[in-house]
Order: sequence, then C-alpha cells, then structure tokens
Amino acid sequence: MGLAASLYSGTSGLLGHGEAMSVIGNNIANVSTVGFKGSRMFFEDALSQEITVANGVGQVGRGVAIGAVYGDFSQGSLETTNESTDLAIGGNGFFVVSPKGEDIQYYTRAGNFRFDKDGYLVDPHGYVVQGWEVLNENTSYVSSSSTSASSNEIKTTGAITDIRLEDFQSPPQETSHVDMIVNLDSQSEDTATNAADPYFAMFNNWDASKDTPLADTKYAYQSTIKVYDENGTSHNLTVYFDPVKDDLGDTGGKQMWEYMVTVSPDEDNRSFWTGAANSTKKGVLMIGSLTFNSAGQLQSVSAFTLQNVANGDNPSNLSEWAPADFSQSGYPVCTPNFLGTTDADYTSQDAAKNIEINFGVRNKTTTWTLGGGLNTADDLNTTTNPPSLITFGDPEYSANATTTYSSGSTTIYQSQDGYTAGFLENITIDRDGVLTGHYSNGQILPLYVITLADFNNKYALYREGGNLFSETRESGPALTGQPGTGGKGTIASNSLEQSNVDLSKEFVHMILIEKGFQANSKTITTTDNLLSTVIQMKR
Repeated sequence: MGLAASLYSGTSGLLGHGEAMSVIGNNIANVSTVGFKGSRMFFEDALSQEITVANGVGQVGRGVAIGAVYGDFSQGSLETTNESTDLAIGGNGFFVVSPKGEDIQYYTRAGNFRFDKDGYLVDPHGYVVQGWEVLNENTSYVSSSSTSASSNEIKTTGAITDIRLEDFQSPPQETSHVDMIVNLDSQSEDTATNAADPYFAMFNNWDASKDTPLADTKYAYQSTIKVYDENGTSHNLTVYFDPVKDDLGDTGGKQMWEYMVTVSPDEDNRSFWTGAANSTKKGVLMIGSLTFNSAGQLQSVSAFTLQNVANGDNPSNLSEWAPADFSQSGYPVCTPNFLGTTDADYTSQDAAKNIEINFGVRNKTTTWTLGGGLNTADDLNTTTNPPSLITFGDPEYSANATTTYSSGSTTIYQSQDGYTAGFLENITIDRDGVLTGHYSNGQILPLYVITLADFNNKYALYREGGNLFSETRESGPALTGQPGTGGKGTIASNSLEQSNVDLSKEFVHMILIEKGFQANSKTITTTDNLLSTVIQMKR
C-alpha cells in the first residue's frame, strides 16, 4: 500500500503543477490586455494518513492540493493616449458598467470607453459606464467675454445612471452682472458741461433721435461690452465717462466724474417709451456720478434709474429718475428689457432681467445714505446739492476698482456673465471623475461624475471574462462613491492602465513549476522501479 500511495502523491503533484502552469500561461497570454489583473496559485498539503509507529502514531503526507487562486490587484503601468474617454484609475476601485436596459452591473479596470451612436459612454462590449448626473444649478461657467471662471462644488442628483450625452446644445443665459473697471485720466477736459445740471451734462446731451445719440465731443472716455438677452442675442452696452470740473467750485481736492450706462435706442424696448411725449433719452439705462479722493481712488458711487413711470409722465425728464435699486450682492441695477417683455420695465417687476453694474465697490446693505434730505435726481440739479450726498450705506471696496490717475484713460478689466446658445465641441474628464462639456459659446458645463466601486474582499470577485468582474456573496456588495473619496483612487484621462503581469516574475515561477513537475514525475518513475523490483521477487 505504501508504494501505491507514493504513486498517488506524485500524481497529485503533477496535477497541481499542471494547473499552476495554466495560471502562469494565462497571465503571460494577457500581458498586453488593458486593465488585466494577474493571478497566482497557492498550494497546500493534502490530508496526511496516520500510521502506527514505535512511539505512538505518526503521519505520512499523501500529496498536494490547490489551496487558492488569488488575483493580483496591484497597480498596472499607465499608457498615454489621444482619447479623452480613455480612463485609468490610480489607486483602488473599479469602473461600473451595465448592459443597456438591464439591471446588472459589472466592474472593470479597463477604461477604453467610447461614445456610441446613441450618445452612451460604453466599453467594447457596449456596456454603459455608470455615473451620477450633475445638478444644473451647481455647474461652473466661463463667460465668453471674461478671462476668469467661477467654480462651485460639484453636486450630484439621483441614483447611479447611464452616462449619456443627449443634449448637445447649451441654452443661452441673459447677462445679470457687468464688471467695468477703468482708469479715467485725471487730466481729461470737461467736454460736456451744463451749469444747471453739471453732474448730468452727458444725459442732457443724449439725443436718441440722432444717428449718433452722443457726439464724441461730449464725453472724455467710453467703454463697450457685449451683453446678452434671454434669447441669446448680443447687445452693445456702452458706459460713457466725463469729468465734472468747469461748473464746480471748490471740491476739497475730490475729483468728480459723471457716467451714463446706455444701449442702442433701437434696442431699448421698455414699454413706457411707447407714446411718450419725448423719447430723446431712450437707450439710457443708468446715470450717476463717481467720486474720487485727491489720490484718484474711488470713494463713492451714485446711481439713478427710471422707476414706475406713470401715464403722462415724461421719462426724458431728469425729475423722473430716482436712486437705483440694489441687487442682493449690493450693486446698483438697471433694467434694459431688450425683448419688450410684459412687466419687465423696472427692477421690481417679476419678469425683469436686471443687470448689476460693478465699478469696484459694492454696498453691504441694500439702502442708500441720503444727505441733506435728498430723495430724487431732481434734488441734485444744482451744484449746491451734488450727487456725492447720496452714498452707499456700508461700502466694500475691491482690490481692483475704478481709479482716476494721471495717466491715459483705459479699460483695466471688463466682464459679464451672459452667453449665447452654444453647441458641444468636446468633453474632458478630470481626476475627480467629473465629465465636463465644452461648448462653442465658451460655457464649461459639468455633466456627470463617474462612479467608482470598491469591495471589502475584492479577491472574491468572479472573473466574467472580457476584463469584467462581478460581485459574489464572499466579495460583499459594491461600495460606490466618487473618485478620490472613501479610499477610492483618482481618474487619469487620456490614459489606459496596462496589464500588471510582470514577465520576469512569471518566467521565474514558470521555472519553479517546471522543476516541480519534473520532480513529481521522478517520484512516479522511481516508484515504478520499486514496484518492478517487488514483482521480480517472485521469480
């Protein structure tokens, strides 16, 4: 019985080492497979047989058995590609993919994804990559007329879903904020003068009935920026500036400038101009003054707009203009009503599309401080009651504010937050898994956040073939989350994770397995010789 048992021990060694060679061969075969994770076989000794010995009971081993085959989930090297949808995970985690229309999820490290004809982001099998849709109100935009971007924390909505690009168009956004930071040359001449209304001389010279409402000899400097209505049409918004010097007495070293915010009279569709006795001031959205200290730094701003013009009133009269309302951010606002929308003529109306104007200072409250009993622009028509008597209640100055230094007048910075309709040009995916669309109107819109999954026991995942894994009872349920959170890795776009098979190690293992197989075969041949000797004893 002992010799027969030796044969079985040798046979178990041959079988075990043969299976181990299969594992090594599979690893080597997949050395170029994207995202492949190699495996390694571990042996264990078989159940030993008890025999009687002089000092009691002894044990004799009866061969080898396969103890476990564990996957190697170490990081593979990354290869750079030219496709933004080629993704690699740096660290722990798996991409989640699902067959279309089926409630089944698979997990993979191979990130060679592409968009199909229906706009789905899919793997080579057509399985759809899973992610969360981004809330629209938490998106980030880059205005086409601004060199800076505002970025908010990305927030997602709903459950994990298919990543699909369905809307390739970005809707337009009307302008609601304009930054106009300029330097006004303190040596400029006072080109627009009016002894009765020195702070509103440009306003009195504006004539909407003329091809050029304000002659270029009636202002010292102007700056124009494109703004957009809710339909995505662009309009030129021009701000005129002129110093107030010739009609003033002693200003205590302060420098005064008047300004006027305008659009083309043909684009000013506020309803109160229809049938007005005088519409010469059509196109003027806001008037006011800028007060600077002797060093040329901005101290205060006054602003006036038309509000609640009653039937029979003449909006071209300065007496109809009142201190402007403030936005929630503390900037004075004007209302152009480019599209002639009903109930959109004044800042207080529900349909109004207000534009806040920022010269570099905002009011931390929403009220004006009025000096000398002032309450309307009509009170400010004389040099004895200058607009400097109306000031912000609690001003806050920005580091970049309008100035009047002794250098040429120039626009230092201007921007606005509106844009026209745009079409999707390309997509990018950042290290946090945010899939962002880049549109022709300059808008950058986060669309989805790619889902990563991890497992408490990833070694128990079931290999489905095709670079896919599925969960088992032993692996536990998938622990999903955003890249870079909860111990999950980050994502590298334009990259693919290569196979983690190390050929040098595999060849070393191959040599060891080969020698083990040869040694076990030697056990069988030696036992065969022993059996032959036993048989020959009968002769």
